[in-house]
Amino acid sequence: MKKQILGFLLMTLPFLIVSAQKVEFNTTKGAIAHGYDVVSYFGKNPVKGKHLYSTEYLQQKFLFSSQENLKIFKNNPSKFVPQYGGWCSYEMAHNDKTDIDPKSYEIKNGKLYLFQDYVGTKNRRKWVSEGSDKLIKKADYNWAQQTYKKRTTRR
Repeated sequence: MKKQILGFLLMTLPFLIVSAQKVEFNTTKGAIAHGYDVVSYFGKNPVKGKHLYSTEYLQQKFLFSSQENLKIFKNNPSKFVPQYGGWCSYEMAHNDKTDIDPKSYEIKNGKLYLFQDYVGTKNRRKWVSEGSDKLIKKADYNWAQQTYKKRTTRR
């Protein structure tokens, strides 16, 4: 029985990997995170990337502020990709996809969470006050449901 399950998993893994790449990313400004350098979020201050230092990952455009950050990203891209396709993490916890303010973010457990924090929304503050651990679980679930629906409707 274990061999059958393992065989099934090995046969479906390539499909799952390809399907996972077909999610809808937030590229409203032409690149992930509105063109901000996703590696720079893990330093002291996020900065805008330059078209000179760009790459594609998961069929999405990423910009970087330097050749060094581009190299860092290419060595471990999954570490730097924003959660929930770059959509607002707080809104994803409430099963909604909204754009982000690229200057509003949190690094938690080595992951990048972006937020919509334009005038009046204060989603980053709500994320903290409502309990980010609880909201991450909700957002993870909602994102998984959205990506599953996306995969099953594209067959």
